[in-house]
Amino acid sequence: MAEVVLKNVRKNYDPAVHQDTLREINLHIKEGEFIVFVGPSGCGKSTLLRMVAGLEDITSGDLEIGGTYMNDKPPVERNVGMVFQSYALYPHMDLYENMAFGLKLKKVDKAEIKKRVDAASDILGLTPLLDRKPKALSGGQRQRVAIGRCIVQQPAVFLFDEPLSNLDAALRVKMRIEIAKLHKELQSTIIYVTHDQVEAMTLADKIVVLSPLNKNAPSNLEQFGSPLELYHAPANRFVAGFIGSPKMNFLKGELVEINPDHCMVKIESGDVIKASVDATRAAVGDKVELGVRPEHLVEADHPHADSSVTGDVMVAEHLGAESFIYMTVNGEDFTVKAEAETTAHAGDKYTICLPADACYLFDADEQAFPRLARYTTTKIS
Repeated sequence: MAEVVLKNVRKNYDPAVHQDTLREINLHIKEGEFIVFVGPSGCGKSTLLRMVAGLEDITSGDLEIGGTYMNDKPPVERNVGMVFQSYALYPHMDLYENMAFGLKLKKVDKAEIKKRVDAASDILGLTPLLDRKPKALSGGQRQRVAIGRCIVQQPAVFLFDEPLSNLDAALRVKMRIEIAKLHKELQSTIIYVTHDQVEAMTLADKIVVLSPLNKNAPSNLEQFGSPLELYHAPANRFVAGFIGSPKMNFLKGELVEINPDHCMVKIESGDVIKASVDATRAAVGDKVELGVRPEHLVEADHPHADSSVTGDVMVAEHLGAESFIYMTVNGEDFTVKAEAETTAHAGDKYTICLPADACYLFDADEQAFPRLARYTTTKIS
C-alpha cells in the first residue's frame, strides 16, 4: 500500500495551442483507499491515470507515491500495477504462464513465482483453469487473469483503466463484486477509471469527478468526495447531473422569495416551487436552475408534497419492480421513478410533486446553493 499525492498537476499535449487537457489537479489519496476517476469522454481521466503510471509525462506539478517524488521515474520504478481495458493476454501461453511471465522477466525465483501465482489464482477463483489458454475462457475470466497478472507483481498501487467496458451487462455486475471483494481482501490502494457513474458509486471510497476542460476554468476537477457526499451535496450542476441514475431533472427559473430556511423559485410555466436551500447570498430576481432527482418525486397526497408541476408523458416504462415515466415539463425532459403499478401512459397529462427538502438550486454560474435538509427517498405510485 502507498498513498498517492498530486500537487497542481497539469497536462498539455501542445503548448503552442495553450489548451490544457488537465489543469490544477490536487489530490491526496490515502493508503488503502479505493478511488474512482469518473467523467464523460474527453475529460482526461485515463490521461491522469497514465500520468500516475508513468505512461504520460507531467507537464507541470508534482506526483508522489509512497512519499517519493515520481515525476522523473520510469514506470518500472513506480511500483504500480496496471490493468487495461483490453486483456492483453498472450494467446500461446496458459493462464499460469500469463500470470508468471512478468515475474520471470524480473528473474524471480521459481518457488516464489509459484507461490504468488497460486495465491492470486486462489483469490480470483482461477485455480482450476491455470492450464487453459485464453481462447478457452469467457471475457470475465480473461479479465480476472489480467488482474491476477497485476496482483502477482505485488504493487503498492493498483491502476484500473476501464477494465469492465468490454463485458456485457451481467458480467459487469459480477466483476464489480469481484473487484470490491478483491479490494477488501488485499486492502490495497486502488485508482480506477470509468465513465460509468454506477460503477463509481458502487466501488469507490471516494470519487474524483472530472469534466472536459473549459478554456477559462481553473481546473477540470469538479469535486472529490465520498459517493454519498457527491449524491447529496454536489458542488455544482455538472456533478449533480452526472452523479445519480437516472440523472437529475432541471428546471429554469428565478428567485421570487428568499428566507433563512427556504426560498421560492418561479419556473417558466409560472408555477412556484419551494426549496429548502440557503439562497441568502443571492437576490430576488436572480436567474437560477432548480434540480430534483427522479427518485425523490412524490404523489400529490404525500405529506411532503410542497409544490407541483404538470407535464406531458412521452413514454412509461414498466420494469416489474418499478417504473420510469419520461415526460416533458416546460419543454425540458423530466424523468420520474415510480412504483411498478403506476397508471401513467404516453399522452397523459401528469402532475408530480417536489418536496422542498428534495430540491437542489444552482446559480447562474452553475454553483450549488447549500441545502438545509437531506431528503429520504420515497417513490410515487
